[in-house]
Amino acid sequence: MTIVGIRCDAGARTGVGHLVRCVALAEELVARGVGVRFLSDLGGVAWAEAQLEQRGLPWHPPPFDPVGLVAAVERLEIDALVIDSYTLPPQHSVAVRKAGHRVLAIVDGDFRGQTADIYVDQNLDSEIHVEDAVGLAGLDYALLRSSVRSLRPPAAPVHRSGRTPKVVAFFGGTDAYRAAPQVAALLSRAGVPFDATIIAANEELHAELSAIPAGPGQRFEIIPPTDDLPKLLAGADLAVSASGTSTWELLCLGLPAALVWVVDNQILGYERVMARGLGAGLGQLGHFGDDAVDTLRRLLTDAAWRTDLAARAWAAVDGRGVERVSDELLRAS
Repeated sequence: MTIVGIRCDAGARTGVGHLVRCVALAEELVARGVGVRFLSDLGGVAWAEAQLEQRGLPWHPPPFDPVGLVAAVERLEIDALVIDSYTLPPQHSVAVRKAGHRVLAIVDGDFRGQTADIYVDQNLDSEIHVEDAVGLAGLDYALLRSSVRSLRPPAAPVHRSGRTPKVVAFFGGTDAYRAAPQVAALLSRAGVPFDATIIAANEELHAELSAIPAGPGQRFEIIPPTDDLPKLLAGADLAVSASGTSTWELLCLGLPAALVWVVDNQILGYERVMARGLGAGLGQLGHFGDDAVDTLRRLLTDAAWRTDLAARAWAAVDGRGVERVSDELLRAS
């Protein structure tokens, strides 16, 4: 049996985006009868650990140096290694390839020195041009979990006025930059009715969110991180989130999205989504102005605009990225 190793991490500051897209790829590989072994530091984030445990995906401590990584690859009889990390020294991928094992690197624009046989950049309008390597670039290769893909509607949703819009706001499994309270306050300032579910990554954020007053016709439900998030999103009229890896899930679902850029590596993706008209922009976290309030107000009251965003989003991501990446990885290995 082919065995694929996945070297990625998660944590309170790292976030869970790398892990989520690697889990999506692992689901597809396992469905094809491939063995998967994670080599990960999950930073003690219980939600992250549960993603592997619930799926029965073996999880091993990450080696600290290139020699240890090669030893782990050989001990676990790994045929090909997937690397998804902003911090892993490039010597690790060099050592694994030198030992005769294929490497697939998941990148976001900057390769960060990693060398690979296959590069995957799932971001909008990305390009990869590397000699002697395969480049898979663009939204056709977006790595989405089965829990999202199974909820993709057969056609783009049509929004109609006359009901209170349902909103889901979330900022990853850790919300390291405390975005949820700022966005909840922004929603309240919009001054129009909504029914919002806000994900609080921890008890401190829950307390902050609970202190934000809702206006007339406005309702906040504050919940902890949940595996039911895709179902919540599928039933929503609007999502508010960071412009990260979860953006492609929102597009696949045909869900109108108000996006925030939280850290610098999200700026390019944010600008590309805005340029294509695939979402609405609220700007940089911590720098919201009256224009962000106006944008949310219009999204909550203009069903025609939400319908247009939904159509553009739904057409942009078909949800088959994991199939295409798995095809190439297994062909290579």
